[in-house]
Parts: sequence; structure tokens; C-alpha cells
Amino acid sequence: MDHSADAHRTDLMTITRFVLNEQSKHPESRGDFTILLSHIVLGCKFVCSAVSKAGLAKLIGLAGETNVQGEEQKKLDVLSNDVFIKALISSGRTCILVSEEDEEATFVEPSNRGKYCVVFDPLDGSSNIDCGVSIGTIFGIYMVDGHDPTIEDVLQPGKNMLAAGYCMYGSSCTLVLSTGTGVNGFTLDPSLGEFILTHPDIKIPKKGKIYSVNEGNAKNWDGPTTKYVEKCKFPKDGSSPKSLRYIGSMVADVHRTLLYGGIFLYPGDKKSPNGKLRVLYEVFPMSFLMEQAGGQAFTGKIRALDLVPKKLHERSPIFLGSYDDVEEIKALYAAEAAAK
Repeated sequence: MDHSADAHRTDLMTITRFVLNEQSKHPESRGDFTILLSHIVLGCKFVCSAVSKAGLAKLIGLAGETNVQGEEQKKLDVLSNDVFIKALISSGRTCILVSEEDEEATFVEPSNRGKYCVVFDPLDGSSNIDCGVSIGTIFGIYMVDGHDPTIEDVLQPGKNMLAAGYCMYGSSCTLVLSTGTGVNGFTLDPSLGEFILTHPDIKIPKKGKIYSVNEGNAKNWDGPTTKYVEKCKFPKDGSSPKSLRYIGSMVADVHRTLLYGGIFLYPGDKKSPNGKLRVLYEVFPMSFLMEQAGGQAFTGKIRALDLVPKKLHERSPIFLGSYDDVEEIKALYAAEAAAK
């Protein structure tokens, strides 16, 4: 990539322009979805700015203290949640919001209601803030058919999602989005305050050289996961072993998997039979993106996007990444099921 030439590009594909282009392919579209996305993008910009100042705010004694107005300074994950809830409600295009931070779903007032339902984790990996590791926001969007919204409208399989994405706050601020026709990545240009298309039509390699899992849980794993990780480290077919990369922040681990290929695993184990990751706003959006990029996502039993959640904060094991790598773990689970 010629960065010097890139710096002088004048024809910039911003995320707004990109989404409007997509909208123009659907003549019946009224622009509601475009407005909703622009509010999500605004929320991401706000959180990106807050994250980059978080360490500094703490350093000069702002966090956890009371400001001039007598308001307590909020922790970053609570602040991020407030920002997204307000941005989504004020768009006038949403009817139900489900956040990782809130026990119950938020139902939007009828006067401000639209036809979309948004599930999100406002700040995934927030325990990593203090050590400067990448963190992010994950979101998924469903549509509700012209009736009064109920909780059932959210408890749908992931394959019914219209769109999904994440925004990663790291060395740069990157927003990865799919509206069901492939995956595109945008990077925030701080001098313009705009997300610019930097990764058009992301396709995950068919097979990767990296596996990503918390090996600290190995003693509690089931048979197929244990066998798969053993195979990654000690391949019997003469191939090179895979490299282990595990950040512990789902957005960062999945982002790397999407770009470089490989597999991300968060299996169920004896301690947490359903794994740790939440179905609605972690497993579904990431699985949606993986499939759109040509990869796969599997729960250990079924395709991840076929799962029908029964509760808002339900958890599920997840194996996602390059098509061939996920195919291998599926074969190990199938072999175990056949042996029973």
C-alpha cells in the first residue's frame, strides 16, 4: 500500500457515503436504517474519544470523584452504555434495546419508536482499559414487523439479523460492519472526524495459522477442544504447528482472526458448561460477520446463527474463524457424538 499517495487521496469513501450508496440500491428504502447507523457511528466516535482519555482522566484524579455539578464521574463502561442508549433512542428508529450493562431490555417510548431492535455490548473487554489493551463495542440489529414490540422480538436466531458490527478502540479506531452483503472495515481519521473505508470487502483466509483460546482453562475442557488444541500444537501430518495469540478482549481477538485467518475458541467447560460469551450481543454479531466474510461459527452442537436464545443474557460456547479450521473442530465434535 502506498501510504504517501494515500495521504493525498481526495476521493474518500466515508461510512456515511458508503451506507447511502448501499441505500440507493434499495429504491423502497426510506433511509431509516441509514439514520440508525449514523447514530451508532456517533456513539462509537464518542466512546473512542472517552477511551483515549480514560487513563489521563484517572491520572489527574477525575475518575470516581465528583465534578463541579456534583455529578459523580462515571466509569467508562457505564458512560459508554449511557451514550449508546441515548444515541439509539434519539435516532427515533429503535423500539427495543438490549445492553450487556442492563439486566432488562429497554423499550422505547411509543412517540419515539421505530422498527429496529439493537442488541449491543457498549464496551467489551473493559477490564483491559487500565493496561492499554484494545477494547470495543459490539452490536447487532434486528427488524420488528409493525406490531407492539415484545421481548420475543429480540429472542430470535442470529440468522435473522439485518446487520452486525463492532468498533475497536486500539492503536486506531476501526469499525467493521456487515449489512448482509459482505464485510467492510472503516478507520476513524481523527483529523476529519470521519470513518474512512480502509478494508473493503474483507474475506477471511480459508485456513489460518493462528489459534486463539484461554489455555488457562485447559484442565476443564471437553474432549474435542482438548484434541483440537493438541493438534494445533503437535500436528501429526508433518505440518507446522499453529501460533497461539490470545488477547482476552473478544473484539481484538476476532478482529485479528478476521484479517489474518485462524480460529477463535471460547468453549464450554466443567466450570462454565455454556462458556462465557453472551449469545445476543457477542456470539451472534461476531458469527454474522464471520459468515459474511466466508468463515464459519459453531457452538459445539450447531451453527451459531441457528441458535434460538431463551433469555436476554444467555451464554454459549463458540468456535469461529476460517472455514477449514472450524470444519476440523466440527469433525471432532461429530466423532465424539458418534462414539456415544
